[in-house]
Amino acid sequence: MRLGSRFASDFPELSISWQADVPPNPQLLVLNESLADELGLDPAQLRSPAGIGLLTGTLLPADAVPVAQCYAGHQFGGYSPRLGDGRALLLGELSDAAGDTRDLHLKGSGPTPFSRGGDGFAVVGPMLREFIVSEAMHALGIPTTRSLAVVQTGRTVYREDPEKGALLVRVASSHLRVGSFQYARATNDLDLLKRLADHAIARHYPNAASAENPYLELFNQVISVQATLIAQWMLVGFVHGVMNTDNMTISGESIDYGPCAFIDDFNPAAVFSSIDHGGRYKFGNQPVVAEWNLARFAESLLPLFADSQDAAVEHAQDALGKFTPQYSAAWSAGMRKKLGLAEADASSAADIATELFEILKVERADYTSLFRNLADAARGNTVPVTVQLAGSEAFADWLTRWRALDPDAAAMNRVNPLYIPRNHIVEEALAAATAGDMHPVSELLELVTAPYAKQPGKDRFAQAAPDNFGPYRTFCGT
Repeated sequence: MRLGSRFASDFPELSISWQADVPPNPQLLVLNESLADELGLDPAQLRSPAGIGLLTGTLLPADAVPVAQCYAGHQFGGYSPRLGDGRALLLGELSDAAGDTRDLHLKGSGPTPFSRGGDGFAVVGPMLREFIVSEAMHALGIPTTRSLAVVQTGRTVYREDPEKGALLVRVASSHLRVGSFQYARATNDLDLLKRLADHAIARHYPNAASAENPYLELFNQVISVQATLIAQWMLVGFVHGVMNTDNMTISGESIDYGPCAFIDDFNPAAVFSSIDHGGRYKFGNQPVVAEWNLARFAESLLPLFADSQDAAVEHAQDALGKFTPQYSAAWSAGMRKKLGLAEADASSAADIATELFEILKVERADYTSLFRNLADAARGNTVPVTVQLAGSEAFADWLTRWRALDPDAAAMNRVNPLYIPRNHIVEEALAAATAGDMHPVSELLELVTAPYAKQPGKDRFAQAAPDNFGPYRTFCGT
């Protein structure tokens, strides 16, 4: 295979040539064979010693130039001028079977010049979490970075206790982030900023190159893909947990599944991350944060929008004003599908969806199973959803009015998942894997990557967490 090094060669200002640490005893824990096929890679070869060398970044093609990428970012609202890949490496770019360029990237491969005192390594649980959740998101049709493999390194990594080291092999359409542009802008090197924007246009939005104002069109298109992405997160009940500007991609892919989780009971205030004490990245705040992040992107691009600062700001404000309408339109269209209502019912769907969510704020019903139970109700079996919201007169009235709209149950089950990475099931699987048993991870992956079709004997994977599971907390993927 050939690994390109365009980013490394074109942007020496934003990258440092670096090598992955050699793992003492690498063992492949999980390999995404279907993704390997998409990338034109032979799964059998990836399982060989040479393949493990590729997956760990220690046996690369001769022309490969692995680099740690440099970027800045706002973390929980505070600006950090120099972040970068503190435990990650871009191995290079490859062309997939469709001819598209994809990044091959490692996470947990050892310290880099950006490690800021960290050890640069990762452990089994968080790397498998990212594998599970990113592949579940892909199966749900949500743009995301993909997971090719998790390799246990044979290294002991010290956190609160000694843990088994691991690294993740990640694939993305690119690793360009809002933070990449923030760093370029902060250098006051207009040529670097322009080259980076041209690179983003060529790689992700080539039609923007012919626009009257290509850089403003780049901003418009990033706004559009991010509005759609966040709407998709909200529709499935996904909480990213750490929406820093260095975790927002230019491509519109979800990235960096650290303290992420799916909500169980519907709760706009749901926060899972152990470090999000103020609830900045709570479930219901994600659209607001996304718009805030995009404003930081606009600030970075201002010199490219117009010669005049005032004109540039006006362009940015006009473009940013499109985010909320685009997000609302994407969410409304998605919710109409989740409720099984036809395009012609858009107005009625908006009203009835609003009413449903006002009820859910009070009743806190399990979000994922609710829509599958509603599909049963559309077929005439109202028992499951009535039991789920027992005692709610408001919901009983709502259910009658919704059923009168003749919702399409089959269409609902095509967009409402039965299986998601439920938090209690994920924790069970990760604990087993850390102890050396990968079967629960394999079983969970099989279900969440085919999330809509009911599998016999798998009912517990579609059930809400038991009462004794308690409040759920997630941690950054170290």
